[in-house]
Amino acid sequence: MGLFYFYTMQSFIQDVVLDVLKNNPDTGKVVFILPSKRAGVFLKKILSKSLTQTVLAPEIYSIEDFIEKVSNLVTANTTTQLFELYNAYLKVGDYEKESFDSFLKWGQILLQDFNEVDRYLVDASSLYQNVAAIQEVNHWSLNPDNSEMIENYLHFWRYLEDIYKQFNGRLLEQGLGHQGLIYKTSVSELPNYLENTNKKHIFLGFNALNTAESILIQTILEKTDADIYWDIDPYFLQDNIHDAGFFIRNYQSTWNVLKGKPLAGLTNYYNTKKNIEIIGVPKNISQVNYVGDLLYKIQNESPDALRNAAIVLGNEELLNPLLNSIPENIPATNITMGQKLAATTLASFFTNLIEFHEQKTEKGWFYKHLLNLLTHSYAVLLFDANEVSTDSLISKIKTNNWSYITNTQIRELLPENAAINLLFEDVKNNPNRLIDNFLALIEALRVIDLVKENSLLLEQLYKFFTLFNQLKDLCKSFTYINNLKSLKHLFSQLLSSETLDFQGNPIEGIQIMGMLESRLLDFETIIITSVNEGVLPSGKSNNSFIPYDLKIKNGLPTYKEKDAVYTYHFYRLLQRAKNVYILYNTEPDALEGGERSRLITQLLTDDNRSDIKSFIATPTIQPITNEIQQVEKTPSLVALIQDKARKGFSPSSLSNYIRNPIDFYKQNLLNINEVLQVEETLAPNTFGTIVHDSLEALYTPLIGKPLTVYLLNGIRKGIPTIVAQNFEKTFKDGNISSGKNYISFHVILKYIQTFIDVEIKELADHSITIIALEQSLSVPLEVAGLDFPILLKGKLDRVDEYDGITRIIDYKTGKVERRNVEIVEWDILTEEYQYSKAFQLLCYGLMFSKTHPAENLSIQAGIISLKNFAEGTLLFAQKESARATTKNHIITNEVISDFEQILGQLITEICNADIAFTEKEV
Repeated sequence: MGLFYFYTMQSFIQDVVLDVLKNNPDTGKVVFILPSKRAGVFLKKILSKSLTQTVLAPEIYSIEDFIEKVSNLVTANTTTQLFELYNAYLKVGDYEKESFDSFLKWGQILLQDFNEVDRYLVDASSLYQNVAAIQEVNHWSLNPDNSEMIENYLHFWRYLEDIYKQFNGRLLEQGLGHQGLIYKTSVSELPNYLENTNKKHIFLGFNALNTAESILIQTILEKTDADIYWDIDPYFLQDNIHDAGFFIRNYQSTWNVLKGKPLAGLTNYYNTKKNIEIIGVPKNISQVNYVGDLLYKIQNESPDALRNAAIVLGNEELLNPLLNSIPENIPATNITMGQKLAATTLASFFTNLIEFHEQKTEKGWFYKHLLNLLTHSYAVLLFDANEVSTDSLISKIKTNNWSYITNTQIRELLPENAAINLLFEDVKNNPNRLIDNFLALIEALRVIDLVKENSLLLEQLYKFFTLFNQLKDLCKSFTYINNLKSLKHLFSQLLSSETLDFQGNPIEGIQIMGMLESRLLDFETIIITSVNEGVLPSGKSNNSFIPYDLKIKNGLPTYKEKDAVYTYHFYRLLQRAKNVYILYNTEPDALEGGERSRLITQLLTDDNRSDIKSFIATPTIQPITNEIQQVEKTPSLVALIQDKARKGFSPSSLSNYIRNPIDFYKQNLLNINEVLQVEETLAPNTFGTIVHDSLEALYTPLIGKPLTVYLLNGIRKGIPTIVAQNFEKTFKDGNISSGKNYISFHVILKYIQTFIDVEIKELADHSITIIALEQSLSVPLEVAGLDFPILLKGKLDRVDEYDGITRIIDYKTGKVERRNVEIVEWDILTEEYQYSKAFQLLCYGLMFSKTHPAENLSIQAGIISLKNFAEGTLLFAQKESARATTKNHIITNEVISDFEQILGQLITEICNADIAFTEKEV
């Protein structure tokens, strides 16, 4: 934190007011014209403090309002301008025209060009003839006959002049204008205005002027008693290459009224002593967090430094995160900028609704679109206020795997309610009907208690209410919005240009503003964020149909002039400021600005500014330590374990413990499973269930019978029917007619057909008899040291007799390899999860031996991996060493006895109150 400077310094507006009052005590005959409305509020405040007696108030205008007054036209809103522009586009020429929603993608650019052409009083006829000629050259071809598509494209450029004239003419007929047309008209209407006024005009704080503004101001200065005050330091004017003085130097040398005369308003403040800090901060959110921390420190150490302070956002999208970063010790803030309407939650609600209805198909609504709507904060607010629960609908969608939901299904599961019906009413691709529903929804939201108590939400609702009423009127006047796609594109365009203006007290508290809102205003403490290339200045973006060289020739502004505008605003803020904090993002991002701005580099290379501190703010980052999670076994947890033991441990749950005790604790003891979701595509466990159930259904009629080729060919014919039935049972109403599910269905068919084919081949050399399928077993275990009963329970997929040897077979739809079922040492079974398949086979062998006791037990246990058919049945085996080729596949009583000891040790560990559940790295 640097040294704070405090010294008395008058603002630019104070200087001007004192000078004007000295020569013009009758303020009722004065007209002030300023660059922005915001500055007018400060002017009124300073004027009221400077007056010593009651006088008539002067007229105060922003330049836009003043020019509108001179022109006698009314500014048409953006929506009307877009509709009228498309109307002009349709009426001109007989070539094939684009649809309205396609026009919206480039209509704003054309509108912007027309604005600029008129503001700079360019000869539109000459300009657009040149534009058309350039396009002709660009598409020149040796083929004398252009294709229809190229002709249509070239027609557009040839008719630009006619579109321009038709558009402007139609607006003038209604007494309306776009900004450029109003500026152009004001120049011709200026003599009429001057004939009817005898007031003194005071222009103050101007910098970059378009041609219309320049002519207007020069004419008033030359023909009437008027003054102009320039807000700039001579330091920038005397430096012939400094962009901050680019425009004013030009006016000084070209305006007759200024030639050879000193400029009014100049003050030498820039080179006074200041505290300037340039701070590099990684990423945007870190910048606003740093601002919050900076404000907290200044308020605690020198609160007077924030008496007249402003935060200027280079990137205005940081407004919301900044508001959340303002510390509690800041007594007051005031937002003097508009919030983009597109950034509000209400905007996303209506956008979601338009897309929701637009994306409806003959099958109904896609479940994801419906769930997105049901869980949107404004939809939830509406449901709660009307005491409507969506739980049954959401549960039904997830349990039945409804990929598409119809109106009938929604009506059956949601109670009848007028407000809720507005969300789901079938509007049949009719924009007018949807807009009516939106207006009714706004009314329904407006009366909710939580909304009534929130002035910001009410303001947002009113803004959208106005917007939709405009759309409704225009949709009646024009037929272009004839589907929801067009409505969505128009709504998106309007959201990008509309702002929600905050109304507060601009005189009190820390002012939060964008760079353009700072015009004419002076602050003692300034914090500027996002001073990066591509943000400040905004860079070489050329969103225009007019080529760069034509802009130069016709005196239209390019990115160079825009850079000079931002340079002026940046340095003007620094002129009278005492404490300046300039923040930039140290992490270049193509979408959010590049390296630090050239404005910072220029500032650092200024020999007269030796008071600058520059540093990188590195956030304090706590090292991430992977703490091993441990759960101590409390008496209640021990009781839960014992209850689980009495009900029965399954081989899979014990394998889960071997894999990670914490997973066993969460999933098998606390029953914390994954959130129920719609299976848009078949999940692996659902896939496995269908395979198991299908094999059981096919083979059940063959239990107890020696398998024959005839019998297997018989069940082979029923595979498609059985698999389809099990899909319906397990996948519920999930769609299997297309996409990945269609593939999964045929993969299962192929798996089962291959399974039976392999079995048919084995019958050539072996005899097989099915003994049992999906046999559920539950056997008690005697574990030394435990005084409560232990059960081991599980389901044997298949028990058969293979050449006289009893086999226990487990089906796996995943890939299993032979090494997963072969062991050398017993301890490895409970230490390494890769042997979990061998562990499970031995559990099945143990359960079978307990339920089928025999003195000379001789069975086998194996896995048939449907993804690894080539390996055949993967039988459990013991080997003397890892490289040994001799294997013992027979499970005897001795093998069972050895395994029982290992199993007992594992269960003892699980039940031991002194051994915590400790996480393993998986």
